[in-house]
Amino acid sequence: MTIGVLIVDDDELIRVGLRAIIDAQPDLRVLAEAADGAEVLPLVARHRPAVVLMDVRMPGVDGIQATRSLLAASADPPRVLVVTTFANDEYVYDALRAGASGFLLKRARPAEVVEAVRVVAAGESLLFPAAIRRLVGAYGGRGGDRLRAARLTEREAEVLRLMATGLSNPEIAAHLVVGVETVKTHVGNVLAKLGVRDRTQAVIAAYESGFVTPAG
Repeated sequence: MTIGVLIVDDDELIRVGLRAIIDAQPDLRVLAEAADGAEVLPLVARHRPAVVLMDVRMPGVDGIQATRSLLAASADPPRVLVVTTFANDEYVYDALRAGASGFLLKRARPAEVVEAVRVVAAGESLLFPAAIRRLVGAYGGRGGDRLRAARLTEREAEVLRLMATGLSNPEIAAHLVVGVETVKTHVGNVLAKLGVRDRTQAVIAAYESGFVTPAG
């Protein structure tokens, strides 16, 4: 199964480099490119990509607003992978809170780019959990009683803690000695109760509620 990708970056050199890396893989294919966040919605509607590589800082519509608009406009939007120059960037944190599934440094090695696209497309593990932990520590606010209001079961809470460490569904299953399908059910319940789209937003909610702390 081929993973379709949309590249959104105002820097043509970045777009060319990402396209070369992605199109070199048998299971990945760039469907379209855009130089501004304003082009995202029509291109997504036309090409139906699984993943959008989105520059977080663009002179027109930036990656944060484009991500919000994309998630609000579609019942089944693609995963958004934010592309950034700096890892410890408040813009990146805002994009993650807006609904992006992860982020990628522009200086990342080709193998890291490919792996990030695959991980985000699959949605079964957290991309760069340590980096997300640092971002929350630097920029995260308190999310009040969001976790308490969600009324997670004891097992769902345990799964959320393991998600925050970066474990994939199979790794959580091995840790809890249960089946992978059981873990998927728990993860789905956690996302539904928190009202979030994927595990990245669930983990951010856990940090911001104090359920999990950036210090571990």
